[in-house]
Amino acid sequence: QVQLEESGGGLVQAGGSLKLSCAVSGRTFSRYAMAWFRQVPGKERQFVAGVGWSGSPTYYADSVKGRFTIFRHDPENKVYLRMNSLKPEDTAVYYCATTASAYSDYERRDPGQWDYWGQGTQVTVSS
Repeated sequence: QVQLEESGGGLVQAGGSLKLSCAVSGRTFSRYAMAWFRQVPGKERQFVAGVGWSGSPTYYADSVKGRFTIFRHDPENKVYLRMNSLKPEDTAVYYCATTASAYSDYERRDPGQWDYWGQGTQVTVSS
């Protein structure tokens, strides 16, 4: 049974930084692509960043490019999202996701392309 658990969210002032982590269990982590999405109430889940199974490619939504970094650490079975220069519009629940298929290295920006999800962690950026 694949399980994903996010952590690291919280309240931060605009311009600040946070690092989210997602721990994956129930599978061989290193074989699978990972991604981060976010969602605010009443809106669709939005792609933030993704990373292929081997660590590349890494790809980002335009709204976070240059501010956020996704990286994976396979020995820990974790994927991280480092978020710098945070803005109030980054406020959302952040979810990590992974695929059912292994060895994927192409970009997937649609939530429907991801098969397993965590419960989410809240990030709130105050102005």
